Amino acid sequence: MPQDLPSPDSLLALAPVPALLLDPARDEIVEANAAACTLFETGTLVGRRFLPLTGLDKARFLVFADEIAHRSSAWSRDISLKGCAGGVLACEIRGQIAGTPQAPRLLLSFIDLAEMERRTAQAEAARLQRAGIHEWQRAQGFFSELERQNQLILNAAGEGIYGVNADGKTTFVNRAAQEMLGWSAEDLLGEDIHARIHHHHLNGEVYPSRDCPIYRSFRYEQVNRIEDEVFWRKDGRPIRVEYVSTPIYDQKILVGAVVIFRDITERWEAERRLREALAEVADLRDRLEQENAYLQEEITSERAHHDIIGTSPPVRHLLAQIALVAGTDTNVVITGEPGTGKALVASAIHGQSGRRRRPLVHFRCGAVSPEMIESELFGHMRGAFASALRDKPGKLELAHGSTLFLDDVAEIPLEQQGRLLNALTERSITRMGDSRARDIDVRVIAATDRDLQREVAAGRFREDLYFYLNVFPIFCTPLRDRPTDIPLLATHLLRIACKKLNRPEPVITKGTMQTLCAYPWPGNVRELGNVIERGAIVSTGHKLIVEMQSGVPARAGTAAPILTEAEIEEMRVANLIACLRETGGKVSGPDGAAALLGMRPTTLYSRIKALGLTEAAWR
Repeated sequence: MPQDLPSPDSLLALAPVPALLLDPARDEIVEANAAACTLFETGTLVGRRFLPLTGLDKARFLVFADEIAHRSSAWSRDISLKGCAGGVLACEIRGQIAGTPQAPRLLLSFIDLAEMERRTAQAEAARLQRAGIHEWQRAQGFFSELERQNQLILNAAGEGIYGVNADGKTTFVNRAAQEMLGWSAEDLLGEDIHARIHHHHLNGEVYPSRDCPIYRSFRYEQVNRIEDEVFWRKDGRPIRVEYVSTPIYDQKILVGAVVIFRDITERWEAERRLREALAEVADLRDRLEQENAYLQEEITSERAHHDIIGTSPPVRHLLAQIALVAGTDTNVVITGEPGTGKALVASAIHGQSGRRRRPLVHFRCGAVSPEMIESELFGHMRGAFASALRDKPGKLELAHGSTLFLDDVAEIPLEQQGRLLNALTERSITRMGDSRARDIDVRVIAATDRDLQREVAAGRFREDLYFYLNVFPIFCTPLRDRPTDIPLLATHLLRIACKKLNRPEPVITKGTMQTLCAYPWPGNVRELGNVIERGAIVSTGHKLIVEMQSGVPARAGTAAPILTEAEIEEMRVANLIACLRETGGKVSGPDGAAALLGMRPTTLYSRIKALGLTEAAWR
C-alpha cells in the first residue's frame, strides 16, 4: 500500500464524475459528492453501507475490492448497482487506494454507462448529420454490430433474461432462459409469456396476470424482487426461481419490463432437506430427553422397588445363578410361567454386568406382527417398504455394546430365526434396503414361557439358534412352589400399590395371609400384584380385603383346594375351549378370544397350535 498518500476528501466536491470515499473495514461511506448522491437517488450517502447498493453482485464487488488492494487501482463494468430508490444502475466503477496505512480508504468513482451511451449516441448522430449518406451507412453497420454484441452479452449471461412489452408480449429471451425453461425463442417471442411459464402456483391454483409482480413492474412503475416463485417448463415440470422485474422506459415512456431470474430449485431442495434434518435432530433430541427422563423415573420409582423378593431355596438359587452369569458375556435363556419375573431377572443380570452403563434393550417378540419382525430387529432404510419414511435402526443395532432382551423369543417367525442367528454369529447386521454391513457387539438374554426343546422337536424353533442362546439356562420357579415367599411379596406389593394410589397402607391379617399362601396363583407374581392392588382399592378400613378369581372376599381359614399341575393344565385347556366357543372360534379383534383372556393374539394362536386344538373342539 502507498505510504502517506494525500487525502482526497477535499477534492471529491470538485470531481466531475460521481465519487465517494469508502471505509472498507466498516463498509461505511465516509464522504460522497453531490453527483454520487444524484446517481444513487438519495439526499446523502455519508454514513450508509455500500454493500447493500451492489444488489446481487456483492461477491463480485468484494473480488473487485481485493483487486484494488493488490494493484492499488482497478476498474470494472461487471458490477450492477442499485439506487436507494430501487433502480438498477449500470456503471463503470474505478477504484484506487487512498488514506493512510493506519486508516486505508477506497476512492470509488462511477461512470453511468447509460448516460455515456446516450451522449455517445448524440455525438454520433450530430456527426452523422454532418457526414452525409456514407456516414449513415457506417452508422447502420455500427448499430447492427452493437445489437449483435448486446445479443452476445445477453446470451453469455448465466441468469435467465427476458423482456415483455406493455401488452405482456415477449420481446426477447436469452439463451440461459431458453435452457432453463425448455422453450425456444420461437415459442415465446410475441407470445404472452405469463400464460406459458407463470400461469399456476405450485399448489395448482391459477395465477392471474393481474396479480403477477412482473406485470406490476410496468403497470405501477416499480421494481419487484421475488425470492420464491415457480416458473413452468415446456415439459410441465416446475422450477423454483428468484427474479427481479424492472420497468423499461423509452424517452421517459414506460414500454415494458425486463426480468432477470435464477433457477434455485437445487438450492431450495437443499435448504428443505436441511430444515427437515434439523427438525429430525430436534425431534430426536426431544425424544432422547423424554426417554432419558422415562428411564430415570423407571429406575427410581420401579426397579428400585422391584428387587427380587424372597428367601425360599428357589429364590436363593436364582440369585446365585444371576451372580454367576452376570459378570460374563454369556447368552442366557430364562424360562418360566407368565408372571414369574423373567424380565426382572434379565434386568438384574444386565444391571450387574459390565454393560450396565448402556440401557437394556427390551424387545417383546410377540408384540410385533410377523411382517415387521425383520424391520424391528435389523432396522431399515427409507424406501425399503411402503411405510418406511425414514431410516431406522433395529433393536440389534441399538443394543450394540449393551444387552438385548428377547422376551417371548419363541414368537419369532421361523424364517427370521436363521437371519437372527447369522447376525449374532457374524456379529454384524444389514438393514432392510441397505447393502452396508454394520458391526455389532451384543449380549443376548432370551425369555419364554414355552418348552423350547418341545418347540425344536415340533419344528417351530431352530435347533442351532436354541443351542446358541441356551448357554446358561435359568428357570423362574412358579409362586405356588415357593409359598414361603408370598408374605414378603404381598407386603412389598401392598406398599408399592398404596404409594401408587396415594392411600394409607392397610394391615394384612393372619387369615388373609393364610388365604394368599393357600391359593395356587396360576398367574404367579403378576396375579398376586393385581389382587393386592385391587384389595388396596376396595379396602376402606384398616384391614386388607382381597378378592380371588371367584370375586368373593376371602376369609381367614378358607384355604383354596390344592390342585396338581395336570389338573391346572386341564382347567386351562377347558377355559380356552370355553372362550373359543363363546367367540365362535374368533381369536383376534376386540371381541375375540385373545381379548377376553387378556392375551396377545399371536400367543393364543401358538397355544392353540401347541395343544393341537381343532375347530371340532369348540363346536
